[in-house]
Amino acid sequence: MGQVVSTNDFEYKYDDEPHATRRKEILAKHPEMKNLFGADPYMKWLVPLIVIFQLVTAFYVIQLPGWAILFLAWALAGTINHNLSLAMHEISHNLAYGHSSPMMNRFIGFVANIPLCVPSSITFKKYHLDHHRYQGDNTLDVDIPSHLEGYFFYNTFTKLIWVFLQPLFYTIRPLFIHPKPVETLEIANTIWTIGWNYLIYNFIGGWALAYLAGGTLLGMGLHPMAGHFISEHYTFKKGQETYSYYGPLNYLAWNVGYHNEHHDFPYVSWSRLPKVKEIAPEYYEMPSYDSWSGVIYKYITDPEIGPYSRIKRGIPAATVSTGEEKKVE
Repeated sequence: MGQVVSTNDFEYKYDDEPHATRRKEILAKHPEMKNLFGADPYMKWLVPLIVIFQLVTAFYVIQLPGWAILFLAWALAGTINHNLSLAMHEISHNLAYGHSSPMMNRFIGFVANIPLCVPSSITFKKYHLDHHRYQGDNTLDVDIPSHLEGYFFYNTFTKLIWVFLQPLFYTIRPLFIHPKPVETLEIANTIWTIGWNYLIYNFIGGWALAYLAGGTLLGMGLHPMAGHFISEHYTFKKGQETYSYYGPLNYLAWNVGYHNEHHDFPYVSWSRLPKVKEIAPEYYEMPSYDSWSGVIYKYITDPEIGPYSRIKRGIPAATVSTGEEKKVE
C-alpha cells in the first residue's frame, strides 16, 4: 500500500494570515509597488484567442486514432484547459478589465469557461476570494482538504488517487465544508456552459466534447500544471504556508507560480508579478520550487506529506459578523 503519512491532523496557528502584514511592510518600504496595481491590458484579447485555438484543435484532434486523442486530451487539452482555469483565477480578481468593469470581467470569465465544459467561473470567484481573506480558516477557506481526505488518502497509493481526482475534490469540497447560496450569475454561468456544450456536441461532435471535458479532468489531476495546487500552500517546510514556484511553466500558467507575490498583492496582474519580487527581493528569500512535477512526486512519495500538510487558523467571530473582513479582489 505504500508509505504511511505520519501526521493525523493539520498544523494549527493562532495568528492572522501572513500576507496582509507583509503587504503593509512592503508598501511602507517600497511605495512604488502601487505602480504595479491594475489589470493586464492584453488578457481580454488573449483569453478569446486561446478559447478559439482550443475549439479548433478539438475539431482536428478527434479525427486521429483513439490513443492519440487520449494522449492529446492529457498533454494538449489538459494544458490549455488548465491555462484557462488559471485565467479565470486572474479574472476573479478583476484583472482582465479592472475593478471599474466588474461585469466585463465576469463575461470574459464566461468565455474562458467555454472549453472546460463544467460551469465554474462564478463559483470559483466567490470561494477563492474567501481563500485570500481567511487563509487557513477552518471553515471559510475551502482550499484546505477535509478531514475525510486526510483520513482516507494517507499513503503513496491513495495519495496518487487523490492527486488524480483533485478536480473532483475541488468541486465538491465547498458544498460540504462551506455551502453558499446559489447566485444569479452562477445560474447564468451554468446555462451558458451547457449551451456551449450543446453547440460543441452538435457542430463539432460528441468526441470533441469528450476530448475537452477529458482535458479538464486530466489537466487538473495528474498533470505537471496541476503541481501548483500542491506547491502553493502545502507545508513541505513546517511553519511556511505559502510557496512560490519560479519555473518555466509560469509562461503557461499566467505566473500563478509567483504565489507569495500574488497573495501579498492580489491587485497586481499576472504580467507584473515578477516585478514584485524584483522590487522587494528581501521579502521573498524563502524556500520555493522550480519544478511542479517534482512537487507532485514528492507529495505522493514522501511519508511526511499528505492532505493534512496544511496550516489552519481561527478567525475571531467578531471579524466575520461585524463585516470587518479585509477586502481582497
